[in-house]
Amino acid sequence: MGEEKEEKFKTITIPASLFKKIEERIKGTEFTSVASYVTYVLREVVEEEEEEVPFSEEDEEKVKERLKALGYLD
Repeated sequence: MGEEKEEKFKTITIPASLFKKIEERIKGTEFTSVASYVTYVLREVVEEEEEEVPFSEEDEEKVKERLKALGYLD
């Protein structure tokens, strides 16, 4: 029952020029590989996008009405 979740990995490719730029960027940091850096960055981006809540049409209309009331929209 106390099974540890084994994370599976998939392989992706990136341009060699980008790989080299990342190698340079991570020198002297805690990142031990390009893969660890790319994984970190992608997790940050995905988590940030998941936190964003888009405006509903109702929210957008409220903003437009407020801007009209303030004289910013006709």
